[in-house]
This record gives sequence, C-alpha cells and structure tokens, in this order.
Amino acid sequence: MEYLKVIAFTHHHIDLKSLGKLVICDQSLDSRLKNLQAELPVSEIFYIGTCNRVEFVFLTKEKTDKEFVTKFLTVLDMGLPAEFMERFLDNVTVFENEEAFNHLLRTSCSLESLVVGEKEILAQIRKAYENCRDAGFTGDYMRMIMDRVVKTAKEVYTHTNISKNPVSVVSLAYRKLKELNMCGNSRILIIGAGETNQNIAKYLNKHKYSNFSIFNRTFSKAETLAEELNGKAFHLEELQNFTEGFDVIITCTGSTEAIITEELYAKLLNGDTGKKVIVDLAIPNDVAPAVVHNHPIHYIEVESLKEVARKNIQERYNELVHAEDIISANITEFFTVLKQRRIELAMQEVPRKIKEIKNTAINGVFADEISQMDDASREVLERVMNYMEKKYISVPMIMAKEILVNQS
Repeated sequence: MEYLKVIAFTHHHIDLKSLGKLVICDQSLDSRLKNLQAELPVSEIFYIGTCNRVEFVFLTKEKTDKEFVTKFLTVLDMGLPAEFMERFLDNVTVFENEEAFNHLLRTSCSLESLVVGEKEILAQIRKAYENCRDAGFTGDYMRMIMDRVVKTAKEVYTHTNISKNPVSVVSLAYRKLKELNMCGNSRILIIGAGETNQNIAKYLNKHKYSNFSIFNRTFSKAETLAEELNGKAFHLEELQNFTEGFDVIITCTGSTEAIITEELYAKLLNGDTGKKVIVDLAIPNDVAPAVVHNHPIHYIEVESLKEVARKNIQERYNELVHAEDIISANITEFFTVLKQRRIELAMQEVPRKIKEIKNTAINGVFADEISQMDDASREVLERVMNYMEKKYISVPMIMAKEILVNQS
C-alpha cells in the first residue's frame, strides 16, 4: 500500500473544457505509458479518462511532490502550453498510500462522480484497468487492488440506495433533450459508437425515436449500434459528405480535437437555417466553440449539467454515509488480505523445495530400498509421500496466515 499513488485531475478543481486537454487518445496511450515507465520509476500503471476526470493510478517508491508531477506531465508529452501546465499543476490532486486506495474506492462507488449514484464509473474504471493490464502495464499488486475495488463497489450498489432511481450524465442529458419535445421521426446523427452514445441511444430507442445515422471510426461498431436502432451506419470520414440533413446531433468520441468544425457544420446544414439540437458529451468537446457561437443551437454539454448533479449529491447524503462505512470496512479487510498475499509470495518457493526433497529421497537416498519393494508396497509409499508433500506445503502456509490474523 505504501507505493500506491494517484495523480488526479477532476471536475472538482478544473473546468471540463480545460480537462479535455489532458485526455489521451487510445492510439497514443501505449506509447505514452511506455515512455513514463522508461523515464520514471513506475512499476505498474493504468490511466482513467472519463467525461469528468483524468487520473493515473500507479506504483512508485518516489514521493509524488510537485517536482515529480511536473516531470510526470512533461514525460507524457501532451503538448501543453506553459500557462496550461501551470494551471494543471496548481489544481492537481495527489493521493498517496492508503489515501490513494480510499480515493480509488470512492471513485469506483461514484462518490467522487459529477453525478453520485451512477454506475457507469465502475465499468469505466474496470475497462481502463483491463486495457492497461492486457498491454502489460500492470501486475499482481494492481490486480489485488482492482479485485477489492470491484468488490467494494458492488457492495455499495447492493447494500445502499445510492443508485436507486439512478441519475447519470447520460440520463440528465436525455432529460434535457426530452424537454425540447422533438417529434419521433427527427433526423438524429450519432457520432461515436462508444459506451456513452450506446447508453443514450437506449433511451432514444425506448421512447420510439426511429431516424438514426451512426458515424464511427471503427465501422463494425457503427454497424452494431445501427442494427440495434434500425438505422444507417457510416464511417466517420463519410460525415464530410453527408447531405441528408439533421435535426439533432449526439456526439461523444475520444478525439482530442473538435470533430464538428464550423466548416463541417455548414456542410451538414446544407443550407438549412432552422435551429438545431446538439448533445455533446465528449471531453474535450467534439463541437468547436465557433459552431455554438455562430449558429442557432440548443447546446447540451456536460458542463451545463453540473447544477442538476449538485442537487443529486444533496438528495443522496444519507446513502453517502452508509457507503463510506462499507469502504472503510473494505480498506481494513484489505490490509489483512495484502499481508496474506505477501506471505504467499514469500513462501512460493516452499512447494518446489519440498518436491526436490521428495525426489531426492525416492531417487537417491532410499532408491535401493525402494527398488526392492513389491508393486503394492511402492504404491502405498507413493501415496504416503504425496499426502505428506501436500501437508508440508499447506500447513506452514495456514499457520503463517493464522499467526498474521491473530497479530492483526
């Protein structure tokens, strides 16, 4: 636990538009994390990027002071102008050791979310971890951390009412959209086929909207979502030449640059001067500021949902207290589990040593005597040796764990 660290940039201290400058696209994530591990003493790491947070969870013996965080961001090579670098350094939150673990548990239980009680954050953290695990950036220690993160979050969602009548950024966005009273055959462009747009599409489909065009970089994902919505699928590049018109754009991609520029928006309008609706749930925003400023648009974005989210926290205060108790209990329990794992690792040579002793006894020290035994006697001896081997392996481990528990 003493080496667990979290560097966090969140909606609590940084406006969401600025936060978008720290988002790392999938294509460059591996190379950036490899650079970090090459330049800094970071043994395990994974990256979390959601609509209201960018965080790095990692292991290092170094003290994560301002000098370390500055070097961390410099090695990431995000191309930040000097003024942004200073702004992020002034508003970063760093967690170390048990505090880092507590923060990770609170985040997975949505206690640190813009909307308390939304379950999407757990899935997002798991996916972020699994992507980095599969790429080789994490190991046994982070596996144990994440096992406990998932266990704790499930307990909070099961044993409290924190997610009762759940309210998420997606559902809040849909509520805003619904208030505009769009007709069922409104022409809806969905840009991006990731989890956020999949979730908002479920609301739209449930409420009988039927005219969808889905654009995505990976065409197969656009096809999958289009099939669910009975819509049309397109490669993202085809957006440049789309001339069928639209009433609503729903966009959420992982792009670090605006997808909908003023030039592209003019092409999509194709001479239409009516007021349009844009739901932009991407961080950073997919829609260029000039588009919002220069055209008649109902613009719904994550930043505009903050006030509703604040009320949500007030309504769920009692559940927060219960959730904190569950988190505290899991932290205490995890310390014992962590110590037990250290014993397992320390004693992992015991089985090999015992097998060596057994083989030496059978094939060396007592080889002549054993060779003179009949088949039935040798079979009994083999069974006795196997039984004793298992006991010699398991008993010291059990005793060591019992001693540890009693000391705790």
